[in-house]
Amino acid sequence: MKKSNLFYIILVVVAVILSAQSVFILDETQQAIVTQFGKPVGEPRTSPGVNIVVPFIQKVQFFDKRYLEWDGDKNQVPTKDKKYIFVDTYARWEITNPLQFFIRLRDERSAQSRLDDILDGETRNAIANHNLLDIVRSTNREPEVTEEFMEELEILEEIEVGRDKIEDIILQKANERTSDLGVRILDFRFKRMNYVDEVRDRVYDRMISERNRIADQFRSEGQGEARKILGDKERDLAQIQSEAQRQAEEIRGRADAEATEIYASAYNQNRQSIDLYKFLRSMEALENSLDEETNLVISSDSDLFKYLKQMN
Repeated sequence: MKKSNLFYIILVVVAVILSAQSVFILDETQQAIVTQFGKPVGEPRTSPGVNIVVPFIQKVQFFDKRYLEWDGDKNQVPTKDKKYIFVDTYARWEITNPLQFFIRLRDERSAQSRLDDILDGETRNAIANHNLLDIVRSTNREPEVTEEFMEELEILEEIEVGRDKIEDIILQKANERTSDLGVRILDFRFKRMNYVDEVRDRVYDRMISERNRIADQFRSEGQGEARKILGDKERDLAQIQSEAQRQAEEIRGRADAEATEIYASAYNQNRQSIDLYKFLRSMEALENSLDEETNLVISSDSDLFKYLKQMN
């Protein structure tokens, strides 16, 4: 009885081991192929569920069914117009034929290495065949002008291809080279690009020069406007002064006319008034004409001479 029980126990253990080795479960995120002595047999297993294999003879190779990530290395690449730039790229890919994938690449690590060669190479070729403007811009858009001075500054050159189309070209070329690898590249994009240090310094110098030119233009326009304002001020001031002088002369003229009229009316009243008027006029002329350094020569028949003679 004891030997019989031991036999049944061993038989059950062997059955369990064989069952474990002959059954595998495939979930929704996986696909697999079955190999026998290292060579694939049968069709790829892509549907989720329970699958049967021959234990100890056949093995299962699992592959991811989801979209996979590829992140490129930063590379220094020359453009068609001889501008050196750093380019950083990324892509998404999937395993479409696990059997072909296993035959050509064996595993995801080898696939990533192969994608490095293909995508980096196509990226270099595409950038070398296009100008920098085509790589950094996608469309011939109209620049948004927020200030009048930007109308002349923001004149964008026309591009021939554009960034989006270059990415599509790289994606198409890369898929042509991966068609026999059992993988498909779903998307390819430029993550980042920048000038190398030498070129970036020249670009910054050009940007500074451009901004200095705009600043000089502002200063020139401001100085011109200032001169215009000063000219208008001088003209208005001269016009005001001229008008004031004209009005003053008119007032003086009217005053002199009124004074003359008063003097004339007073002069014609009697002989004493006439003599007094002559005397006052003579004294006023004498006061305005004489000082400490003035020598006065008077005619003997003048009224002033007669008044001075009378005073002596």
